[in-house]
Amino acid sequence: MHEVQRLDKWLWMARFYKTRPLAVAAIKGGHVQVNGERSKPGRGVHVGDELSIRKGIYTWRIEVTALAGRRGPAAEARTLYHESPQSIQQRETVRLEHKLASPAPAKRPDKQQRRKIVRFINKHEA
Repeated sequence: MHEVQRLDKWLWMARFYKTRPLAVAAIKGGHVQVNGERSKPGRGVHVGDELSIRKGIYTWRIEVTALAGRRGPAAEARTLYHESPQSIQQRETVRLEHKLASPAPAKRPDKQQRRKIVRFINKHEA
């Protein structure tokens, strides 16, 4: 394969972003760090580099284990990096906190509840 690959291209091939322009925007926005430093989309990625990728409320801390020649299926993309157990645990914790913090979606009132609402409104209008 290759010894060096563009950062934006690697992120796209590893399926962290659906398109290369999205990967470029994330890199320019400071959401991707290579070995603890901000970088540019054209920066070379080597095997052994440590990446920190922030998407929304989630952060991945990964080590590059391989470079790809093409963008393959998701199962193949997962072989391009190794995520630390601490990173996986941290993302799971954030997911659970977010799930608990967000309110349950409001449901529409059923027929019985609508009748009670109508009675309440009629009672207070008179």
